[in-house]
Amino acid sequence: MSYRALVITSSNRAARGEWEDTSGPILVAGLTQLGLDVVGPRVVADGEPLAEALEQGVVEGFDLILTTGGTGHTPQDLTPEMTRRVIERESPGLAEAVRNYGVAGGVPTAVLSRGIAGIVGQTLIVNLPGSPGGCRDGIAALGPVIPHALDQIHGGDHQRTS
Repeated sequence: MSYRALVITSSNRAARGEWEDTSGPILVAGLTQLGLDVVGPRVVADGEPLAEALEQGVVEGFDLILTTGGTGHTPQDLTPEMTRRVIERESPGLAEAVRNYGVAGGVPTAVLSRGIAGIVGQTLIVNLPGSPGGCRDGIAALGPVIPHALDQIHGGDHQRTS
């Protein structure tokens, strides 16, 4: 089955044209290499504009939405809160895998990412850090499990091994 993915960059500065989005294109390339049909990156400001973009992505029927940015500790970093408003069920292991991958790769600040993951309807949403390295780590950590997660969300069963 072919899946559609949307990449959303959550960045106040990039949305105002003050900052180049270097992370969104990394996610687009990574998801394309995994065989997904990818749209984006769509660049929006954090907060309400992000929540609206997530809701629109769900309405448009994307199977996977990856966000980049807005997962830090500044007062403007609201991506996890906006995502939590949209999802119906959390999938904490995915966000933990991304943080653990970064730490194992020698990036102790990976634990500072407040990103979450969850499901709404048949859409999986995962927050990734706003750094290019965090996005590369996110694709590396999630790549092996994304197809199975999407299969399950669409009603697939667990694969049996002998």
